[in-house]
Amino acid sequence: MRIRLGHRPDALAPSAGRIPAMITLKDITLSRGPEELLHQASLTVYPGQRLGLVGPNGCGKSTLFALLQGEIGPDAGEVGIPRDWRIAHVVQETPALASSALDYVLDGHLELRALQARLAEAEAAGDGEAMGQLHARLDAIDGYTAASRAETLLEGLGFDAAGRARPVSDFSGGWRMRLNLARALIQPSDLLLLDEPTNHLDLEAVLWLEQWLCQYPGALLLISHDRDFLDTVVQGIVHFDGRRLVHYTGGYSDFEKRRAERLAQQQAQYEKQQAEIAHLHKFIDRFRAQANKAKAAQSRIKALERMERIAPAHVDAPFEFHFPDPPRAANPLLVLDRVDLGYGGDPVLRRIQLSLRPGERMGLLGPNGAGKSTFIRALAGELKPQAGQITGSQGLAVGYFAQHQLEQLDGQASPLLHLQRLAPKAQEQTLRNFIGGFGFSGDDADRAVAPFSGGEKARLVLALLVWQRPNLLLLDEPTNHLDLEMRHALTVALQEYEGAVVLVSHDRHLLTTTCDEYYLVAEGRVRPLDGDLETYRQWFLEWREAQKAVNGVASAGTGPAPDGDEPRHGSSPAHTAESRKAQRRAQARQREQLRPLRRKAEQLEKALDELSGELADVERALGEPALYEAAGKDRLTELLHRQGVLKARQEALEADWMEALEALEAAEAALG
Repeated sequence: MRIRLGHRPDALAPSAGRIPAMITLKDITLSRGPEELLHQASLTVYPGQRLGLVGPNGCGKSTLFALLQGEIGPDAGEVGIPRDWRIAHVVQETPALASSALDYVLDGHLELRALQARLAEAEAAGDGEAMGQLHARLDAIDGYTAASRAETLLEGLGFDAAGRARPVSDFSGGWRMRLNLARALIQPSDLLLLDEPTNHLDLEAVLWLEQWLCQYPGALLLISHDRDFLDTVVQGIVHFDGRRLVHYTGGYSDFEKRRAERLAQQQAQYEKQQAEIAHLHKFIDRFRAQANKAKAAQSRIKALERMERIAPAHVDAPFEFHFPDPPRAANPLLVLDRVDLGYGGDPVLRRIQLSLRPGERMGLLGPNGAGKSTFIRALAGELKPQAGQITGSQGLAVGYFAQHQLEQLDGQASPLLHLQRLAPKAQEQTLRNFIGGFGFSGDDADRAVAPFSGGEKARLVLALLVWQRPNLLLLDEPTNHLDLEMRHALTVALQEYEGAVVLVSHDRHLLTTTCDEYYLVAEGRVRPLDGDLETYRQWFLEWREAQKAVNGVASAGTGPAPDGDEPRHGSSPAHTAESRKAQRRAQARQREQLRPLRRKAEQLEKALDELSGELADVERALGEPALYEAAGKDRLTELLHRQGVLKARQEALEADWMEALEALEAAEAALG
């Protein structure tokens, strides 16, 4: 093996020869203990390139990060890293320091702190020449604006002015991870390594981080299980596939499609398989009209209407499960009548009036600390109202998922034993088959839970929840710690689930594909949101600016409570009447300026949808076996020609649509 490193003084000495201007991994083999993670894998990372790393948990993504940081070496192959590249990453441990959050973040800028210390020494010694040189160096690294940049980072990650002054020791683990993220972002770097940066963020912080990373000038390697986050940030996907590194251009959605195409090309019988699928569809259609099957068919049709078509890139996914049909319950499932919710002081949420119907799918949106978790805890019966009444229907069966439940698992019990406690009369093989769909098969089903990772514990809690057949699912950030394959399995299961869902998540793909409506939790209220996630993003940007005007400070929210949960007192201060009028006038001006651009994007999107439908009809026709017989030759030629014409038009329309979206986004950014 040969390693060429130059980014840290304690790294292995570089080999003779030229250090490349990019990172190169050439035929590397990398192991963890006896397990070989990569075998003769190669990858090149260019300056300014943003790549997402994807693959199942345990495939070697974090180990590759350790290799790039010089913490380990490869078993074979060459690693080349430019000598002068500075590498930044997020540390996992945060000591309980007395220093403020702002100072802790600035301490991450090592060169800044070193220059400040030397400047203090020079000033104490009265060394004017050294002082001049140090001031020049501070100016060269933008040291005089570092505090302002740190404030911006912390604001974007959810820390208000009071939170930025609070000691690090006051914060819970999730908020300390946000501090570590800000500390990594403040460092000047040529390569930024981020391992699941959105795990401890809410939706607002995720949206902010996306924009920050899109403007980051260095190379970025990003491990994330948030497909929308990857789609927005990265320019390419590196897939850990069979101990190799396979590079795909584009975002995660592009990767899914291209990997599916690649898999299809490897199957010699692909065309035959398509013909068989068409035959099966005809068979299903014959029996759909039967009375005893009609209800099931309608249920599946409703699920299909809700479903976003996902490319079949998950053919080798290790997880597959389905929610059993939930028990029937009266309508409405839950009624909240003039409910106030809080924790002993002033209510966090006031006068909630809401009815939840069977089959309803509600996504909760709102700023950090506004009361989303408070609301969902009340629905679960874990928080009693301060005023008003919550009434559940006869037959209501609630399934509640929250992160604190991961720590309530019995560390000495196995996944199988956890399930046996819920179903003591069920056959063991039935339980093993069920738990296997969540990744606990063979010996894994019998291992004690205590050493499990966060992802494994989350999968087990979900499995226990699914087994209990709830007709109301309350999910508070269910995707934290889940990898992309498990998120895919959860998405598919929720799309088919026939009960009611209330979801809090920063995973926009999960929200979009499983929720029919959104409710806004903000300013002490819970109310329907007339729009989608883009509507919410616009609302949040305007709300944050209004908060700044009202409070007179840069604030990204109500700020974290010391324990990282909901604030102990009420929500943000109410807008003044004058500020609300000014806000409405500004919103009206912005809508007027954006309307032509938005209309053009919508028209192109509609035309693209119609064209895609026409193309799908042609491709369905191409699946008919009769076309490939002698009598169908002319029809086959006609359809192939039509397919080519439509695909060309589709590519042109997609280019126009993307250009229109970029113009709209640029205008929104200029106005925002």
